[in-house]
Amino acid sequence: QVQLVESGGGLVQAGGSLRLSCAASGRTFSSSAMGWFRQAPGKEREFVADVSWSGANTYYADSVKGRFTISRDNAKNTVYLQMNSLRPGDTAVYYCAASKPWMPLTTARDQYAYWGQGTQVTVSS
Repeated sequence: QVQLVESGGGLVQAGGSLRLSCAASGRTFSSSAMGWFRQAPGKEREFVADVSWSGANTYYADSVKGRFTISRDNAKNTVYLQMNSLRPGDTAVYYCAASKPWMPLTTARDQYAYWGQGTQVTVSS
């Protein structure tokens, strides 16, 4: 079992930056792929980025590639999402998710077993 708590959301102007954190508890964090998803009002939850259990491999949605960076610190049981050059279209609730142990990277929501409660990111124009 893994419990996830996101933090770091807020209100920022277009072009600004935010760093989201996701603190995890549970024994399997260091063996789980970790992902960030987001959901804007009236839209489906969409994949943003993920990182392998070791941190060696990452994958990004085209819409955030080159602007967002996902990373993890297994010693701190924490995964991060550094978001730069933010746009109004990035406004959404951002969710952290953990896969079951030893799963490969995936963009599919149903492959993630554990979810945080979400943190709001609002980008003003």
